[in-house]
Amino acid sequence: MQIVLRPATEVDKPYLLALRKQTMTEHLERQGIFLSNEAHLSRLEDHYKCSHLILIDNNKVGTLKYLQTQDRLEIMQLQISPKYQGLGLGTAVIKYIVTQTAHLPTYLTVLKDNPAKHLYEQLGFIITSEDEYEFHMVLPASSP
Repeated sequence: MQIVLRPATEVDKPYLLALRKQTMTEHLERQGIFLSNEAHLSRLEDHYKCSHLILIDNNKVGTLKYLQTQDRLEIMQLQISPKYQGLGLGTAVIKYIVTQTAHLPTYLTVLKDNPAKHLYEQLGFIITSEDEYEFHMVLPASSP
């Protein structure tokens, strides 16, 4: 199984919007956050140039939105299609991107009620702070 990250294009927006609603609505609503279609689209379009499709054997299986700067990697979104969840793809994608930038700390946020928090903790992320809805986490940079 080879994972490919392909930059998202405008053509991918309908797929990514449907994926976002499929994977996020339940977690958001459990926390009392109810988003309209327009609000989901607005969040999708935020930093859209950082969005990548996750492909396996040329099949769309999810999305990874990340931003790399000189001093950090920020994972903004990781969404795996429900059909492909539980196969280790989230772990594989995070390990892949973190390996590329091991010299940088990696930051992300996760909804408090999202089971993905356990995945992030297993990968070494630690909670640095929290707000009303999210945990803020970091994976420290690897030592040289």
